[in-house]
Amino acid sequence: MSALKRFVELKVFGVCAAIGEKVGIATETIRKYFIYLSFITMGSPVIIYLFMAFWLNIKRYIFNARRNPVKYS
Repeated sequence: MSALKRFVELKVFGVCAAIGEKVGIATETIRKYFIYLSFITMGSPVIIYLFMAFWLNIKRYIFNARRNPVKYS
C-alpha cells in the first residue's frame, strides 16, 4: 500500500512529497499547512504550488535528458 501511495504522490506533481523529503517533515503535515494557508490568504499559495510543480517537472525532464543522451541525424 505504501508503494502505491508513494507512486501517486510522485506522479501527481509531488510538490509536497518533494518538500517533505528535502526538509524531513511528513508529507501530510505539509499538505495540512498548505490547505490552512490557502484558506487564510484566499488561495495565493496555489500559484506557488503550480509554479513548484512546473519546476519539478522541468527539473525531472532535464535530468532524464542528461542521463539518456540520444543523437538524431
